[in-house]
Amino acid sequence: MTLVIEAQAAPFAVITTLELEITGKCQLACSHCLSESSPRASHGSMSPEDWRTVIRDAAVLGIRRLQLIGGEPTVHPYWQDFTELALSLGLGVEVYSNLFHVRDEWWDLLTRDGVTLATSYYSDDPAEHDKITGREGSYRRTRNNIREAVTRGVAVRAGIVDVLQGQRVTEARGELIGMGVTRINTDRVRTIGRASLPGQSPSLEEMCGKCTRGRAAVLPNGDLAGCVLSRDFPCGNVRERRLAELLRAEEWVALSARIPARSDGDPCNPDCNPAKDGSDCAPAEQEACDPAYE
Repeated sequence: MTLVIEAQAAPFAVITTLELEITGKCQLACSHCLSESSPRASHGSMSPEDWRTVIRDAAVLGIRRLQLIGGEPTVHPYWQDFTELALSLGLGVEVYSNLFHVRDEWWDLLTRDGVTLATSYYSDDPAEHDKITGREGSYRRTRNNIREAVTRGVAVRAGIVDVLQGQRVTEARGELIGMGVTRINTDRVRTIGRASLPGQSPSLEEMCGKCTRGRAAVLPNGDLAGCVLSRDFPCGNVRERRLAELLRAEEWVALSARIPARSDGDPCNPDCNPAKDGSDCAPAEQEACDPAYE
């Protein structure tokens, strides 16, 4: 059973996926990064036991799937422990990685039933891709690890963000398809984090319309948000109140009511993927988007 929040203001609030932003640290420094992650960032104030509590609470609430995201989640020293715990509780896990560095010993976990991979990809031109990520060699390493994942039978999805004028987005999609990646979504830059304009205040108008609707997120400091993109609008903190209490609180219902509904022509963000039945996207963790349900 999934958690259904009983509130007139939010009849859509069925939480199926919980995004866990377990770190702000990342080997890359993408120009459009929503969390402004970088090699200099930290893992935040959530302890390993704090994260374990959130994972256990998610399982009790019937949330079906977790997404480990960052920053780069695999630089967190406990990401494998969190994945193992989630799997032991019957949860699916998506690891949203830049795939810049994958240790050989990680593949045993990444190929486990219930684990999928997601990544970001920007261009078939190495120089253009590396310009966006801020790290020379990122194109080559990400591309090689995508190929390795597909070869090993790992379910991979990719998000392409259109960052630069004239960016080779179409060519990037074609290259991904050629590597065997079929779950691909394209989005515009959202003016959040490093992509914010000078003097611009955070706005819910920049959201794709799915925050709180099918998903929630816990940030590195423990804040609960509608998704990692709506990080500037927290609804309490899991270090102070348990997840179930926060998801039933007035603050969550109020945020849900404030999220503008997605228009038909507005693409979902890279953490989303349209359902095969044509319905609105939840964050690529909808059963209709999961190869295990084909």
